[in-house]
Amino acid sequence: MFRKIRENDYKWNFAVNLLDGVSFWFGFSLISTTTILPLFISKLTPSLLPIGLISVIHSAGWFLPQLFSAPITERYDQKKKIVVGWGFFLERIPIIVMVLSTIYARAHPAIALALMLVALTWNAVGAGVVATAWMTLIAKIIPPIKRGSFFGITNFLGSIFGILGSALSIWLLEAFVFPDSFIILYGIAAVFTTLSWGFLALTREPREVHNENEQRQTAFWKDLIKIIKVDHNYRRFVISSLIITLGGMGAGFVTISAIQRFSVSDGTVGIYSVTLLAGQTVGYLVLGKIGDRYGHKKSLEIGVGAILVAFVIAYFMQNPSLYFVVFVLLGINLSAWIGSGMLVVWEFCDTSRVPTYSGLANTVRGVIGTIAPLIGTQLASFGFGILFALSALITLIGLVMLTGWVSEPRFNPQTE
Repeated sequence: MFRKIRENDYKWNFAVNLLDGVSFWFGFSLISTTTILPLFISKLTPSLLPIGLISVIHSAGWFLPQLFSAPITERYDQKKKIVVGWGFFLERIPIIVMVLSTIYARAHPAIALALMLVALTWNAVGAGVVATAWMTLIAKIIPPIKRGSFFGITNFLGSIFGILGSALSIWLLEAFVFPDSFIILYGIAAVFTTLSWGFLALTREPREVHNENEQRQTAFWKDLIKIIKVDHNYRRFVISSLIITLGGMGAGFVTISAIQRFSVSDGTVGIYSVTLLAGQTVGYLVLGKIGDRYGHKKSLEIGVGAILVAFVIAYFMQNPSLYFVVFVLLGINLSAWIGSGMLVVWEFCDTSRVPTYSGLANTVRGVIGTIAPLIGTQLASFGFGILFALSALITLIGLVMLTGWVSEPRFNPQTE
């Protein structure tokens, strides 16, 4: 259990963590794994495999470690030791390695590619390891009735600054030749992600009253099996989200399809980043309100519907300008998963069970998220049309399951 948060500490923590989120968003908008990184890799090799690996690494690195890091996190009374202490080495140092990879790009593209994939893996896995501690830290410093406001304001302002970062990337990609443009982009990203870590380090964490009822490791795994067996609605949600995750295998290939099909410029890819973030901004504003009023499952359904339409447009596309619509829809989908995809899981259980339910759902999704881009890579080798068509079909199946098979947990709480 946690001690009561003092009002002055709450205001301080709200401010410094808001600044952390905004600077983090700005930095990562310059190294987007959806637009900027595929563009960079496409200049190092004609192979589609590294493009597919981006999604594998990003998904697996974030999702898979969470269930395994949760018991470790529970042993630390001060979560800040993990979030700040481990986080600098696990999340920020890899960005500096990415800068190094761009420097090697001119004369040694193979070395640059290897360094970039190593750094991406390092960062993604590190973020997954730290994730459970970060979520617990936020739960400690932000009261339950203020969390919606905190995430809403942070994500909204973060996406605005992300758009500014994407606008900067457009200018840099047009003004400088390869790889100088990427050296500058990743250098600025390293500065701002390090700055975000500095704000995070200023967090005032209340001391934790030691929990005498912590589960032993064996009991922890038995409890996971029990949850899947007993909580039928949650199990249906997990299964439907797995199908939807598999359907998302085509998302990581939208940028490279634009490059190969229509020979779009580097600056245009930067504009794609802007439209992606614009879609996220709209999603945070609209879907958050829908989730508060009608339940977060409804918001998530809208987000899944958005990526379904994006795949349909990508399949039939004959005009490259329609890619802007596709990226807006992809942004809406991302906002749905970042917001409602996290919050809906919390409504399947009591607050005390959130780490277990979230860790289980995210880790299982991570397994599929690791496999899906590899399947997408093989399908893309036969043609992007095949990839987008199958992605749309599988996403449709998952959406039907989520809509008709899973009950809204807020209005239909599970009983054991």
